[in-house]
Amino acid sequence: MTALDLYYDPFDFAIDDDPYPIWKRMRDEAPLYHNEKYNFYALSRYHDVSRELHNWETYRSGRGTTIDVIMSGLEVPPGVILFEDPPLHDLHRRLLSKVFTPRRMEAIEDLVRQFCVRALDALTDVKQFDVITDFGALIPMRTIGYLLGIPEAGQQHIRDSTNAQIDLKDDGFRAVSADAFENAYQLFADYIEWRAEHPSDDLMTLLLNVEVEENGQLRPLTRLEVLTYTSMIAGAGNETTTRLIGFIAQMLAQHPDQRRELVEDRSLIPGAVEETLRYQAPSPVQARYVARDAECYGQRIPEGSIMLLLNGAANRDERHYPRGEEFDIHRTGAHLSFGQGLHFCLGSSLARMQARVATEEMLRRWPEWDIDLTNAVMAHTSSVRGWGTLPMIIG
Repeated sequence: MTALDLYYDPFDFAIDDDPYPIWKRMRDEAPLYHNEKYNFYALSRYHDVSRELHNWETYRSGRGTTIDVIMSGLEVPPGVILFEDPPLHDLHRRLLSKVFTPRRMEAIEDLVRQFCVRALDALTDVKQFDVITDFGALIPMRTIGYLLGIPEAGQQHIRDSTNAQIDLKDDGFRAVSADAFENAYQLFADYIEWRAEHPSDDLMTLLLNVEVEENGQLRPLTRLEVLTYTSMIAGAGNETTTRLIGFIAQMLAQHPDQRRELVEDRSLIPGAVEETLRYQAPSPVQARYVARDAECYGQRIPEGSIMLLLNGAANRDERHYPRGEEFDIHRTGAHLSFGQGLHFCLGSSLARMQARVATEEMLRRWPEWDIDLTNAVMAHTSSVRGWGTLPMIIG
């Protein structure tokens, strides 16, 4: 094959199932790739992606950070900080940064462990289970539900509804509905109205009572802003951590010697989580709207086009990572799975803690496991990549 044969399509399920061979070719043969069908450009090398993640003035998030939202031309409501640029982004991020602090994450670690123990204890006598449905999806759902103040009885409905909205049904681009955001945040309307009358120590109560400074004046958040914040946190926190736990189960099954090292030395588990994040980024593609003409590798990138920053590809760039295509729990150094710059993931401490505790509890029960890849199924969305079904075989 030649560079002319190189084709990357984020809406092609066969490619999305395993994009890494194509991403490697893009790094080597077309570090600035252009897809004529959808008129997007893509950067895949570590140096390029890391640099441009900071370049918000050229590559903007305000029209969306997934390619389907940008292509659909939707107006994004305020409060979805993933889809915002300064100064609005900075105002909203300052508010949410008070919630997702390392100290607060440390305070709820025991609760997360209880969630893990309860889920895994229910699987004590089974020889096979779905690590996504029966475990991986439950932990972030319970944790985010606790932080937001959503009772367990309503959490599964919210997760199912969110999945139905973000799942891609068929290969190829599908426009995002104009009412997609309203459908998402209306899931929380009743909870928020109830919480307004029954305040508690949770995120919804904080959002209902906080004041933000705008144009030199303090004001409370509107109900729409509270709804949007709540929806964004629930969706982002659930999906990415679910996929991360699935990838950890997969990688430790496929690297049994490294898994046995973790059994012998639990202090290696945080490093294993970081290496899984690098090797299998749950959110591997960041889309940006090109706000002004730019140039890269001698080519003009015109205003109005779309740039994909492939952090999942950059994470394996052997120009930056020695043996970047190999999984190694002893690897050191940073990765791009939580982004960089303005949009560095606010929930990174929470995701790391949940993944670490989930791994500790799995290894505590089962030092040996395998996965059934024949019956495993990838989930397909424009924002998150990972397993939708992953059978885990015990023993």
